[in-house]
Amino acid sequence: MMMTVITTEFAKPKQDWRVTMTPDDIYRNPMSIAWSFDYLMSGDKVEDLYRRAKQQQWDSDTYLPWDTEVDPSKPMINDQTGMYHRMPFFSKLSKSQQETFTAHSTAQLLSQFLHGEQGALMTAACVTHSVPDATAKLYAATQTMDEARHVEVYARYCDKIAIIYPMSPWLKALIDATLKSDRYEKVMIGMNMIVEGLALGAFNNMYRNTQCELLKKLTFNVMRDESRHVSFGHAFLGPVIAERPEDEVEDLADFAFQAVNILAHSTTAETNASRADPGFMQVLENSNIDAKDFFAGLDEAASMGIAHDLPPGQIHSMKDLMMPALARVGLLTPTARKKYEDAGIPVFDDPRVLQAMEGGHPIAA
Repeated sequence: MMMTVITTEFAKPKQDWRVTMTPDDIYRNPMSIAWSFDYLMSGDKVEDLYRRAKQQQWDSDTYLPWDTEVDPSKPMINDQTGMYHRMPFFSKLSKSQQETFTAHSTAQLLSQFLHGEQGALMTAACVTHSVPDATAKLYAATQTMDEARHVEVYARYCDKIAIIYPMSPWLKALIDATLKSDRYEKVMIGMNMIVEGLALGAFNNMYRNTQCELLKKLTFNVMRDESRHVSFGHAFLGPVIAERPEDEVEDLADFAFQAVNILAHSTTAETNASRADPGFMQVLENSNIDAKDFFAGLDEAASMGIAHDLPPGQIHSMKDLMMPALARVGLLTPTARKKYEDAGIPVFDDPRVLQAMEGGHPIAA
């Protein structure tokens, strides 16, 4: 009997990662439809998250002060913590170049939030129709609405300060791989644990640094939604993974490793300058800054010990959120830990910051 093999790509630096499915596995594809005719609520943490999500819906039209005047030339993020503003090269630029770069580099960073929220919108919708649990479907539907609202507010804010910049290649690769994965558990791992963990940490840091009243309120409300989304990944997937056979757990753990590896070896939202990022190169062009001179300035700053140091109260997404989330659902198996070690990626499993942020009070202590 001839067997057809369906292959999906996971784009990552240096090599391709392929997931192979046979026809017997197609029912697990997240694009397949999983009906559930047991409409009783689960009575567990997922139901609690669903009720909280209903109670915490908000209308951006009436809830956010959109009439706030925003001056794109002034830093919306505390420039004392920004590496770019501390570079000797930056002080040599004209006032006009500094102001233009400030506005456009901020817009490029916020554009990644915007594109990431569109990815979260698509993955949440995917989970809604592919997860086999009725309560999880209801919760995923509320997350889909949350993500739609997040797309709306970041698009409106980016329009106030500059333009919407292209999606960073590493972020698109990560979200595309999540959407193309062969089972709903992987969609949830990729989004609710990894991408949402990255976003939740970035939002926390943005909230603490921004000097813009509108951006501060916008970010807090988005962050509160995201804290529920991260919690959903644990509340639902933890018991599911615990019941899976070892080979399936290792497959899920490897998927998580490949996703984290993309982040570990790519430019992150905390240091957005990259020659490989067309959006950032466009920022330099729009600011009339020579790219060769800029990156030489970055190298000079690095040699002087000037780096992006997180001040007190800020968190590191991978260390404080992503890795602990993977650890507590059983995806840091001994085999997976060896992969992280071989890739030079430190393994962290202290859940205290994660638990504090997802408990309904998303600002880390």
